[in-house]
Amino acid sequence: MAHRGKHSGLAATRTATLAGSALTCPCHVCAFYNGTDDQYDVLLPFLKEGLDAGDRAVTFVDAHGRADRLARLHQGGIDVAAAERNGQLEIQDWDDAYLCGGRFEPAEMLGFVQDSINTGRGRGFARTRAWANMEWALQDAPGVEQLAVYESRLNFILPLYSEAVVCAYDVTRFPASVLADVARAHPYLLADGRVKANPHYVPPELLVPELEAKLA
Repeated sequence: MAHRGKHSGLAATRTATLAGSALTCPCHVCAFYNGTDDQYDVLLPFLKEGLDAGDRAVTFVDAHGRADRLARLHQGGIDVAAAERNGQLEIQDWDDAYLCGGRFEPAEMLGFVQDSINTGRGRGFARTRAWANMEWALQDAPGVEQLAVYESRLNFILPLYSEAVVCAYDVTRFPASVLADVARAHPYLLADGRVKANPHYVPPELLVPELEAKLA
């Protein structure tokens, strides 16, 4: 797994459109969706807007869903082959990122995120947009119980950059208790087709100790 990279300094302020709302970036969004079509209706325009604007885009998906993601991106008007060829688009299997080595290590994944952002900067992209499906955490793998801790700790890192990060959760598959915890770890919440500042958000310096105490 990649080591932790250097941060890029103070984040530049930009905007990204999600579900018709302009979000100030850096932004970390918890996106609740209900089924495949619901997900693509909201997140495909977000990704395409970024590619059209010259942003880099990274999306994480189950290996079994890769073909469908490629097809959906094509249908959405994205020249996938060209974007992959010039390094602007990366479609990554979640097992190679979140579950590298067959387990989830939050500290390693946080380093992976920073290295990925800095890789984009090194290629000349001012910003990376990430669309991460989080159903990998439903697998029977060591460490997945630390999902909400990881989500909260991301809020120590992302304000250093100008990235737009969307973590997508299928509400039909996750337990309500898990959804409640991960929601509290995101400054923005997308639910029922609307995105807003999350009134339930808890800063990481408060939430991480609470979540870790629950796991002890």
